Amino acid sequence: MDLRTTYLGLELKNPLVASPSPLARELGNIRRLEDAGAAAVVLNSLFEEEINQESQALDRYLSDGTESYAEALTYFPEAPSYRGVGPDAYLEHIFRAKQAVNIPIIASLNGVSSGGWIRYAKEMEGAGADAIELNIYYLPTSISLSSAEVEQIYIDLVHDIRASVDIPIAVKLSPYFSSMANMMHRLTEAGAKGLVLFNRFYQPDLDLENLEVVPNLVLSHSDEMRLPLRWIAILYGRVAADLALTTGVHNAQDALKAIAAGANVAMMTSEILLNGIGRFSEILAEMRLWLEEREYISIQELHGSLSQVNVAAPAAFERANYIQVVKSYSPIFR
Repeated sequence: MDLRTTYLGLELKNPLVASPSPLARELGNIRRLEDAGAAAVVLNSLFEEEINQESQALDRYLSDGTESYAEALTYFPEAPSYRGVGPDAYLEHIFRAKQAVNIPIIASLNGVSSGGWIRYAKEMEGAGADAIELNIYYLPTSISLSSAEVEQIYIDLVHDIRASVDIPIAVKLSPYFSSMANMMHRLTEAGAKGLVLFNRFYQPDLDLENLEVVPNLVLSHSDEMRLPLRWIAILYGRVAADLALTTGVHNAQDALKAIAAGANVAMMTSEILLNGIGRFSEILAEMRLWLEEREYISIQELHGSLSQVNVAAPAAFERANYIQVVKSYSPIFR
């Protein structure tokens, strides 16, 4: 069974990709992911805030004492005393990961503003990254910021990073845009080679006893993939970008649904955190069996077969589906 696919112009041995997780911080785990069958690994994000923090710390070290006497202007601290470990360690991790495995390594850059931190995209390329996933996680809270202004922030950011690197860029973002299809189209025009749908909206909890906001990360479940599945089915064949489905991929059926909707790859994290890296090989075996039993020659025959590319009026189709779903439920009580 031929499971090969392409994503961001990269030839992949199958459509299962390891999305960012704590496992990707260790080279040993990245090797295990490759051995289990992962076709590529997306590393954890390097955050704009981490880069800016290092820059500010360096400025502080270099300016300390300069107001005391003229000679102080020529003093520089020893490198280990001011050198931030975040960005530099991240670039080193990319380099070592590329040396350790034969599958593509996709770096992840997380930020929301255009600034000096963008130069790290070029440094990621120099460290050997095969592609960059730009993870834009931004919750606009200002009542004076319009939706058009928010969208332009995204477009400008993709454009600026596209101008700084030659390797492909994928954009990972949330589903909370008023005109999703148009926004996806604009991102591809700005230089996005791929779209990763969707970034999970991590929502904190409230501790009433201590009156505190409490971080609360809950792993995904299969039902959550319905939202990215729907939008990938709508976008397939309509935007000039590869599509990646992330959030909710836990078994072979989930991964096959992603491909049928039009995704080039299905990304997985929660399932391997819950049940181990070996789930990659198990799911791939189940995918092969499903395809063979139905006499598929390759997974490309399934790709996009359940998308809406052949629906003349997708908005009307979605409206009809909405009405059908609402009317389909019957309460169990009388």
